[in-house]
Amino acid sequence: MPAGYRRQLYRDDAVVLRVQKLGESDRIVTLLTRRHGRLRAVARGVRRTSSRFGARLEPFGHIDLQLAGSPEGVGSSLHSVSQVEAVTLFGKSFLTDYPRYTAASAICETAERLTPVEREPALRLFQLTLGALKALAAGEHAGSLVLDAYLLRAMAFAGWAPAIMECAVCGTPGQHAAFAVPAGGAVCPDCRPPGAAHPSPVTLGLMNALTVGDWTFADATEPPVRRECSGLVAAHLQWHMERALRSLPLVDRRELNP
Repeated sequence: MPAGYRRQLYRDDAVVLRVQKLGESDRIVTLLTRRHGRLRAVARGVRRTSSRFGARLEPFGHIDLQLAGSPEGVGSSLHSVSQVEAVTLFGKSFLTDYPRYTAASAICETAERLTPVEREPALRLFQLTLGALKALAAGEHAGSLVLDAYLLRAMAFAGWAPAIMECAVCGTPGQHAAFAVPAGGAVCPDCRPPGAAHPSPVTLGLMNALTVGDWTFADATEPPVRRECSGLVAAHLQWHMERALRSLPLVDRRELNP
């Protein structure tokens, strides 16, 4: 630690992405904050029954907290949690709902993977993640639809948005019949590579609806269309990430209605 450095206190609000046990009574908490990007912090004593704020530091919660550390990256990368106030603990709404719980897990893992650099502000991703967890807690749409909408918009944040309403190769507008993940999305007949998928037109329509927020169209789709859409979204995401999400195969997509 640099000579003369003293850990400063600062506040931010955050989404809790992940928690890990540390020692007998502590936790390391991975946070996506509004102003300071992804951070890791030690919450001391939160696993004790006498802890004042242990229940507030659970995954999927939106919290306001005070941290000790340097938001500029001076000294240790591990902050300390000194105060926590719950804004909305979304996890309480779906801890017993396996489809929505697994969707929330995939959302938080994606947010962590899309912020590889600590302390790099990612306001758009923070707002997107917070909105997705809020939608899951509200239960107005199927969890699988909320997840796929989040993944499509998160890929746009990362610069990986699949082409849907134009050819990914030549840019010819229109809803094309083939979809090739390595090419970048939908492809026209002239640009279609060998092995391209041929999803139904309704599937590509669903992908577009989830991207732009047309929930009337999305909610009216049938389970086979949703499953095909989910397969394309997952394949496109994992192609660009170059590594599979651990939580994505666990997502339960059997629900038909919210």
